[in-house]
Amino acid sequence: MMFKLDKNGVTGFLQAIFLFMSLLSVVACRSGNESTGPEVVEEAAVNPVALDLDRIRERGSLIAIVDNSSTGYFLYKGQPMGYEYDLLALFAKHLKVNLEVKSTASIDKAFDMLNKGEGDVIAYSLTVTKARKKIVSFTDNHYTTRQVLVQRRPEGWRNMTREELDKALIRNQVDLIGKEVHVRKSSSYVERLQHLSQEIGGDIVIIEDRDSAETEEMIRRVAFGHIEYTVADESVAFINAAYYPDIDVKTPISFPQQIAWAVRKNAPDLLSEMNNWMADIKRQPTFNVIYKKYFQSPRASLRRAKSDFSSLGGEKISVYDDLIKVAADSIGWDWRLLASQIYQESHFDPNAKSWAGAVGLMQLVPETGQRFGARDLTNPRQSIFAGINHLKFLDKLWAKTIDDENERIKFVLASYNVGLGHVVDARELAKKYGKDPKVWDGNVEYYLFMKSKPAFFRDPVVKSGYCRGEEPVNYVKEILIRYDQYKQLINS
Repeated sequence: MMFKLDKNGVTGFLQAIFLFMSLLSVVACRSGNESTGPEVVEEAAVNPVALDLDRIRERGSLIAIVDNSSTGYFLYKGQPMGYEYDLLALFAKHLKVNLEVKSTASIDKAFDMLNKGEGDVIAYSLTVTKARKKIVSFTDNHYTTRQVLVQRRPEGWRNMTREELDKALIRNQVDLIGKEVHVRKSSSYVERLQHLSQEIGGDIVIIEDRDSAETEEMIRRVAFGHIEYTVADESVAFINAAYYPDIDVKTPISFPQQIAWAVRKNAPDLLSEMNNWMADIKRQPTFNVIYKKYFQSPRASLRRAKSDFSSLGGEKISVYDDLIKVAADSIGWDWRLLASQIYQESHFDPNAKSWAGAVGLMQLVPETGQRFGARDLTNPRQSIFAGINHLKFLDKLWAKTIDDENERIKFVLASYNVGLGHVVDARELAKKYGKDPKVWDGNVEYYLFMKSKPAFFRDPVVKSGYCRGEEPVNYVKEILIRYDQYKQLINS
């Protein structure tokens, strides 16, 4: 994107000086609000944990550190979404592992988590800087962006000519001298504004907000007239301009910057695999579809942002939340766990039908539905409460042998999906082969998975025969992973 001369050429001349001076400045930014000062380098782990691609594959999961934003990662109608999330899901599929996400708004904490091995990749829209290269390795850049000024358009702006509107707004960076600009405390935007003050020969009044303030929150405050100015990355600013038509985001305050992800410096195999995969996917239509979905589709972004069923602006997962809360309470479950199971079963579609004849939100076959109190399985209330009655029945049975409630949930979910008999068989196999029959992960789970093999489903202790065990094992994993996502983004 190039700057254009105005009619008398003065602004163009000043902007040319601004660009030249920008090249002399260290521009550090993140598409959000992270701190990037020396303390980040000092506090980062000097010796990051040794954990590369081989161990990630052995573990069976890629752990991504993300932030909750309109472009990064959020929930919409119970489904995780976002530019970063969609790409991560594809990369995890490429690696043939599960994707786990950990959300944090603090980039300092994200760097610390990465180097401690609590995550494998920081999938923020990070700007590549020299300071950060000392503590992490960056992937090849995804795209480039600039920092821009976010300001509110004047009253009656729709009736103004373009020239009148430009005169009412800050278009020349020199006009920021003496103006108050609100940004997150210790953020890269503070550093950029300090450099800009030097470049334009006068002080910008930098008001540092609390360190928990998100960029999108600051933009919202400008839109509502609570503050006059803030700074955001251009890509994020344009998205938010669709939400708030009264803001203007056309005045740049930085040069273009590279946006990328970060991995540990001692994870070269992961970095290489990620770069090769990214280079490949960028040659396919998939990447453009994902990019356009979040950065170039303002109407869809606006619809999601204003929805009660988005973690960006609401606290609802589905239209059935009230029913789900009552039902979950009757079994002592967190309602978000039951919501995750219902999403897994039907994606909250009360008319969903499976090839096996299961119907409704909880995907019960008619016989089971009638047994647990449902006459019409397409009725959301009847389906949910028949499903919860079935879950209570299973929970009561498993409570006889499994005291730990969190452990028992896994047995209950698996039994709901594949049938009680197959899970009992897996427990008996675990006993026979010296594993713990009261522990799911790596014990009963493993033998349920192995029940698709003749050596196991023909074992004398097995009563229910063959089972395509991969399906219930994945069923439990996916529900619990989604439940963890719900807990991070939706209040209890």
